[in-house]
Amino acid sequence: MTTLDARALNRATLARQHLLERADLGVLDAVAHLGGLQAQEPQEPFVGLWSRLRAFAPATLDGLLTDRHVTRMHLMRRTVHLVTAADALAWRDRHQAMLTQRMLGVYRRDLADVDLDELAEAVAELLADGGPRTAGEVGRALAQRWPGVAPRTLGDAALTVLPVVQVPPRGLWRQAGGAEFTPLADWLGGPRPSSGTGLVRRYLAAYGPAATADLRAWSGLAGLPQEVDAVRDELVSFRDARGRELLDLPDAPRPDPDTPVPVRFLPAFDNAVLGYDDRSRIIDDAHRGLSVAGTRFVLLDGRVAATWTVSAGVVTVEPLRRFSRQDRSAVAKEGRALATFLADGGKGRVRVASSRT
Repeated sequence: MTTLDARALNRATLARQHLLERADLGVLDAVAHLGGLQAQEPQEPFVGLWSRLRAFAPATLDGLLTDRHVTRMHLMRRTVHLVTAADALAWRDRHQAMLTQRMLGVYRRDLADVDLDELAEAVAELLADGGPRTAGEVGRALAQRWPGVAPRTLGDAALTVLPVVQVPPRGLWRQAGGAEFTPLADWLGGPRPSSGTGLVRRYLAAYGPAATADLRAWSGLAGLPQEVDAVRDELVSFRDARGRELLDLPDAPRPDPDTPVPVRFLPAFDNAVLGYDDRSRIIDDAHRGLSVAGTRFVLLDGRVAATWTVSAGVVTVEPLRRFSRQDRSAVAKEGRALATFLADGGKGRVRVASSRT
């Protein structure tokens, strides 16, 4: 069985994620291909799409959100994801048990006397009367029925046991404000049949080659081996440097490991980093903790090499290792392009801090 080293896996990941070269894809097709974009920070998907698409305009994503072709909801790993309407309807029921268990991992004792089916019925009635509500409003209203439970706990639990979406203006370009929720069925219609084997293929198309542990880490779902086995005969197998079996679609791109890679700026919580159990294909173990801290990354030669922030129109890059003069020039060039995008076409400015030794 062929062994793929970290560099080969890196190039495959970048190709699947449209980070090796920007794609001529529509925004809806890109969101579908990626299996959604992690979006608990509402503005971050705009950077993720800008880094992946050749001609991305924030107004296009805004239109898809307001026209209900894409939506925001808790899904993979019980984090907020921006997904297509089709995936929201097909995948939400498949994730229900995981969402509930992760919620109970936080609130099990607090909810000991709360029947979750009754809670789901109560929040459905509440949201049917008066339109979208914030989690705080939901919790305070339900506290009248369950006065012994903190409103915050009730709100979080209720919006987990009932499938809901976050409605605009949350998630629109340059918009701020709290999340308001409405039932998924009211916003997009009823659920659609979902195939676990379809989820396996979709994951591999955007993240493969990958181990079953990587698929589980991305989705948060348990019990996937049976679904993997159902399509195993359609897949090809490799090994990584640790000896793990990696599965992949036969015709998916696996570029030459020496393929040149442009500088790319990733938003916070980007799934190109978080979508794996073993993230060593893209980030050093020494920096792994940054990936769950909301840190924005710069990829140099396809790997996390710096972090970035933006303030007062200036993109500031902080290297995590030593940069050559050529590295600094390439990072500065892409950083200026990003700053211009974030400034809505205004003059972009970038500052690359001194390299670390």
